[in-house]
Amino acid sequence: MPAETGAPVSVMAGADRYPEYTQETAMSHEAPETQEPETPHLDFHGTTPYEDYVQADVLTHLQHTLSDDPGEMVFLVTTQVMELWFTVIVHEWETASRALRSDDVPTAVAALKRSVRELEALNASWKPLGQLTPAQFNAYRSALGEGSGFQSAMYRRMEFLLGDKSASMLVPHRGAPRVHAELEKALHEPSLYDEALQLLARRGHAIPASVLERDVSRRYEPSEEVEAVWTALYSGDESDELARLGEALTDVAELVWRWRNDHLVATRRAMGSKAGTGGSAGVAWLEKRARKNVFPELWSSRTLAT
Repeated sequence: MPAETGAPVSVMAGADRYPEYTQETAMSHEAPETQEPETPHLDFHGTTPYEDYVQADVLTHLQHTLSDDPGEMVFLVTTQVMELWFTVIVHEWETASRALRSDDVPTAVAALKRSVRELEALNASWKPLGQLTPAQFNAYRSALGEGSGFQSAMYRRMEFLLGDKSASMLVPHRGAPRVHAELEKALHEPSLYDEALQLLARRGHAIPASVLERDVSRRYEPSEEVEAVWTALYSGDESDELARLGEALTDVAELVWRWRNDHLVATRRAMGSKAGTGGSAGVAWLEKRARKNVFPELWSSRTLAT
């Protein structure tokens, strides 16, 4: 065995011993040279493409507080973020409704699943407001006047798509013609659940005529026959396309219920049982809302499924 001398072994010596060992092989084991990242494009004619697309300057200058209390800014921005989530969710549910009308269940389910993630983000919006004390909320509550969340037109469109409809909810928007027209259109269109039940009927399930031909501008009421259809689907193959549609709708319904309960708890913490800013009964009104199930037969059929 040769003695170790500490002298470096040349690359070519390795090549003499092992022909496949070459200069290129040795270099391949060396760390690659680092390259400086390219400088991003910074010089634009006019506003940046990001600004043109996102309109961030518009979004970040829509906050006009009505009091000097610093907490109001949090309340206002959080409420505006909620409105943006309402807009996205309405878009998803309208996409799902159109897909169901066209018998395209995969596209409908995909839109509903996206809306579930968006509902989770919407519900997380309560975090900044969820632990407001009465003193903190009262510091700027009077500045809100008669403004109230139930006056949100986009939230009303969400409720209409869920089948919770009332023509009286158009009244607050008579002074905004475009908004009023959009709500009136949504009032007279089938809800997301109506479209699902029409699809079940087209697939041969016994949805009664009283449901299929009902006045869709009115609030949906539970049906024992519809319950029986969902019971049969849930008692069958879980991988069935329609059973998976039912589960996607149930995911939506569950998160809507959580939204309503989070709203109730945040309001109860901030103002107790005071009347709401818009003249509603406040917590009592929210409690009534929280007790209602969206897509009711999807819940009741679980008791009967075998």
